[in-house]
Amino acid sequence: MIVVDRLEQLPLPGGRRPVTTIGFYDGLHRGHQAILSEVVRRARAAGEPAAVVTFEPHPLRVLAPERAPRLLLTDDQKIALLERAGLDAAVFVPFDRPMAAMPAEVFAREVVGGLLRPSQVLVGSNFRFGRGRAGDVPLLSRVGAGCGFTAEALSQVLDGGEPISASRIRRELADGRVTEAARLLGRPFALAGTIVHGEGRGGKVVVATANLAPENEFLPARGVYITRLAWPGGRREGLTNVGTRPTFGADRITVETHLPGFEGDLYGARAELEFLARLREERLFAAPADLVAQIRRDLEAFEAWRAAGGVR
Repeated sequence: MIVVDRLEQLPLPGGRRPVTTIGFYDGLHRGHQAILSEVVRRARAAGEPAAVVTFEPHPLRVLAPERAPRLLLTDDQKIALLERAGLDAAVFVPFDRPMAAMPAEVFAREVVGGLLRPSQVLVGSNFRFGRGRAGDVPLLSRVGAGCGFTAEALSQVLDGGEPISASRIRRELADGRVTEAARLLGRPFALAGTIVHGEGRGGKVVVATANLAPENEFLPARGVYITRLAWPGGRREGLTNVGTRPTFGADRITVETHLPGFEGDLYGARAELEFLARLREERLFAAPADLVAQIRRDLEAFEAWRAAGGVR
């Protein structure tokens, strides 16, 4: 997949006219996937590339930083998921004050029609763009008629009668409901980062842990989860604590994973941690011995979960 991070790199090589979608696409959830799937389907039918136009950073980081959401995906995760969805090109439009001030018609004519030169543009039904979010699909369609492209809004994907959205997924994760978030995402929520050295308390207490330094902005609620850790050459289910380890008087949030039966060295490895189910909230124990007893109960619950085929 071609990744474009400067408008000067447009149009795409070969003078081809991609089937395109435009949006921030944080989370790349099932609603997003439905749009991307249709983009890819139409691109293959037309013999043209499938492309997505997104923005960096999130527009609210420029317009209203205090309201900007903590993102679900890292840039690398986003690129990998777009490529997995079959996209041929991802265009990251730099979003700054001049871009924010650009009238919608100018953006549609000069950036979309003039630089990207798509044959079709497919977006969600709530798509807005340009200064003050004044642009909509009818405007994009009118501009497209003069620039040689069509524009179409696709219906939102509903779950339980409500639209699937990144904000809805954040609410589920903030309450620790990782299985519900996975249903909306179409895959488990995952943190990406590097395995780093912790304080070594896990080995002294009862179990050794792999400490992930997550690069994601958004973390699920504090608690103990059943997870799956993947690293180059390996993948294994385990137990993860997201929290501050209050029994030891810590105040910094860490992401520590125990992989039962694993004895390898993962320090320095790039890894991704998928959240599969939640066991319990993080608790303060009166003494380390009480924590040890709870960890053993957590391990029993983990084994029961595996024996049941990963169902809780």
